[in-house]
Amino acid sequence: MIIDELIKKIDEMGNPSVIGLDTAPDYLPNYEKVRDDAKALAESTIEFNARIIDKIKDIVPAVKVQIVYYEACGLLGMTVFSETMKFAKESGMIVIADAKRNDIGATAKQYAHAFTNGDFNRDFLTVNGYLGSDGIKPFLGKEDKGIFALVKTSNPSGGELQDLRLENGLTVYEQMAKLVSGWGADCIGASGYSNVGAVVGATYPSQAKDLRKLMPHTFFLVPGYGAQGGGADGAVAGFDENGKGGIVNSSRGIICAYKQEKYKGMSFADAAYAASVDMREDLVGALKRK
Repeated sequence: MIIDELIKKIDEMGNPSVIGLDTAPDYLPNYEKVRDDAKALAESTIEFNARIIDKIKDIVPAVKVQIVYYEACGLLGMTVFSETMKFAKESGMIVIADAKRNDIGATAKQYAHAFTNGDFNRDFLTVNGYLGSDGIKPFLGKEDKGIFALVKTSNPSGGELQDLRLENGLTVYEQMAKLVSGWGADCIGASGYSNVGAVVGATYPSQAKDLRKLMPHTFFLVPGYGAQGGGADGAVAGFDENGKGGIVNSSRGIICAYKQEKYKGMSFADAAYAASVDMREDLVGALKRK
């Protein structure tokens, strides 16, 4: 099961973090030089991502590559998306494609095919389950592939829908949690966790604790740490009593660390490594306090 591989890497590195390669063009140190040359911009982005991967691959178990930062750059950008995931995988990292795919069954089947074969092959894919089960089933059934379904997102307005209470007394996100748990019931690995995970934001720690009780076999992908305002204690709130069951994402806080005063004077890759070490220590400290 791919979830067991992810958990094994987390344990080996003592680091429940995933670095988001959400590389906007203006994050590049040489952006002003390449901004008007699409080919040079693509080449610079690949080099930027690859150098960060090379630096962090021995201390960070996984990367999350957010597709829209590459889609926004057109066809060359999608090549960068594909090459970045391929390079990360060849470097021994677990790869999460953050694309939040969502549609009805026939179209979902094509999305599942696109992210399971060829250029966009990945280990995990983020999905949006709010179209119901027929939009999720095409993504299930492969032991070497997993998904993370949106349950409780980190953005401030997520509660406009997710916090509404249904006739059965559950909130919308709690009902989604029950569905996600059910979708993953047949693909639980030796670790006790399922290939069907949940996105649970670091900005809602009390809800994360409740969701852990509702979803004992569901692994959490936790956005919202760092630049989005979530702290380490909130980020690990939904981890289990053994300090496992989740992985915390940071994107800008790592790949743009070279712009921070704390890491001033470092190359972007060295700053990303230093920030990754600091994040690991922050999370480990929070788990000890938990």
